[in-house]
Amino acid sequence: MILQNLLKKIKYRTILNEATKNVADSTPESKNESSSQPTMTTSLKDNIEIMKSYLGDCNDVKIREFTFGRFPAINAALIFIDGLVSNDIITEGVMKPLMLFDARTKGNVVEDVQKRIICSGDVINSDKEDKLLESCLCGDTVLLIDGYRTGIIISSKGWDKRSVAEPQTEAVIRGPREGFTENFRTNTSLLRRKIRNPAFRMDTFVIGEKTRTIVSVAYLKGVADESLIAEIKRRLNSINVDSILESGYIEQYIEDAPFSIFPTIGKSEKPDVIAGKILEGRAAIIVDGTPFVLTVPMLFTESFQTAEDYYSRTFYSSILRLLRFLSFVFAVFGPAFFIAITTFHQELIPTTLMFTIATAREGTPFPTAVEALILLLALEILREAGLRLPRPIGQAVSIVGALVMGDAAVSAGLVGAPMVVTIAISAMAEFVTPEHQDAIIVLRLILLILASFLGDYGILLGTLWMLIDLASLKSFGVPYFAGVAPMHIQDWKDLFIRAPLWTMKKRPPEFAHQDITRQQSHIPPGDTTTSSNGDAKS
Repeated sequence: MILQNLLKKIKYRTILNEATKNVADSTPESKNESSSQPTMTTSLKDNIEIMKSYLGDCNDVKIREFTFGRFPAINAALIFIDGLVSNDIITEGVMKPLMLFDARTKGNVVEDVQKRIICSGDVINSDKEDKLLESCLCGDTVLLIDGYRTGIIISSKGWDKRSVAEPQTEAVIRGPREGFTENFRTNTSLLRRKIRNPAFRMDTFVIGEKTRTIVSVAYLKGVADESLIAEIKRRLNSINVDSILESGYIEQYIEDAPFSIFPTIGKSEKPDVIAGKILEGRAAIIVDGTPFVLTVPMLFTESFQTAEDYYSRTFYSSILRLLRFLSFVFAVFGPAFFIAITTFHQELIPTTLMFTIATAREGTPFPTAVEALILLLALEILREAGLRLPRPIGQAVSIVGALVMGDAAVSAGLVGAPMVVTIAISAMAEFVTPEHQDAIIVLRLILLILASFLGDYGILLGTLWMLIDLASLKSFGVPYFAGVAPMHIQDWKDLFIRAPLWTMKKRPPEFAHQDITRQQSHIPPGDTTTSSNGDAKS
């Protein structure tokens, strides 16, 4: 015991010394001593050299030196990166007004240029070289004036970008066909067009030491829970990495259950989907450079809902939603159930069907479980090949490969036809709920292995494990299985079926804790009573 206490004290003292040394090394004084960086001066030439020392001698870094004004003539320089700026803005909004300016400047020239000369929607000044460099790298133009330490940052972004088009991952028959793009400002404007409310907020962060990626949290103030927004900001501020290249990076850094097979953060390419979730009380996370916008919190059941459900009539939308739940069940349990009843529980199969299955399996060299594994492996190979190849070739490979390989495998007697049909239907049902596609693949494999050893009992054990996992998960403090466990009567209006819109008077109780009223009481005109003389009441 004495030896253990002594070792603990030595270990604690070592950790404390290392922490003290790290803190001392990270103080501002030590940083200033270790790295002496140049600062902005009042000399134009020195400031240009400072910017060159950071940006290097790159071909796309443009420095345009010129003079403007007459009483007296003032030396200045424009610094921008070719390809990130709009030449029209630089020519018409900056160079032309400066060249034509011939009045006498009084007082602070930087202030006069900023307020009286530059024709741009966003003009600010800064004497911090890191701010000037960051703005230049983001597509803005930096104007340096001789005799002043302060530089003027002029908004001049104008790089090429993809136009707004229908997202390929969320095609619809009825509804908006516009989707997010890789441009951050385009995505925020698409959301602003959907939610024209002064309470709509977008809080912006810059994440990534090297990439300096812009990330924004969009929410509706007064509807979204303040504790949810605070938690999102806390998790985003805790990210300390070199690069953020896609929203998937953010998703993996802030999700609640990184080792769960179920996603706890939603994503979409459609502005109407994101706007609908924001109006429910959720928050959206927009990342520059990707068309996929994240939403939190996420529920398990929302993957079975589509935006088109709310644009179509109630009965048809409800049938489609029930079909999605049924497809999920068959995609996960179909192969496992087929293996269980054909291997362990043949008494559950009707006699005629059992003879048909036995005839089809006659002469096959592998057990049923091995057949299923071979077919699933071939399916994943074909799907991956179809995704990675160019689209026309990929579609041909996936379709022709599946037909040829399936028919050849049955003809050669390697697998039975009933197993091919079961795997094919399970694979097709998997694409009905693409949000859970990864989880379906893993669950199907686990249940298949359990069924091959334990039969129906293995399926029951796997189902119990899946339900326990779903009931224990949380997404930013909200139960992932909300609506089912815990159950709210209000959620059932938009769970397995989609009730009429006029019955959904309140927002989901899991998200909205302040302004919970979505609409006032409304009765469709067709249900109003008629007056005694037969005229409908207005």
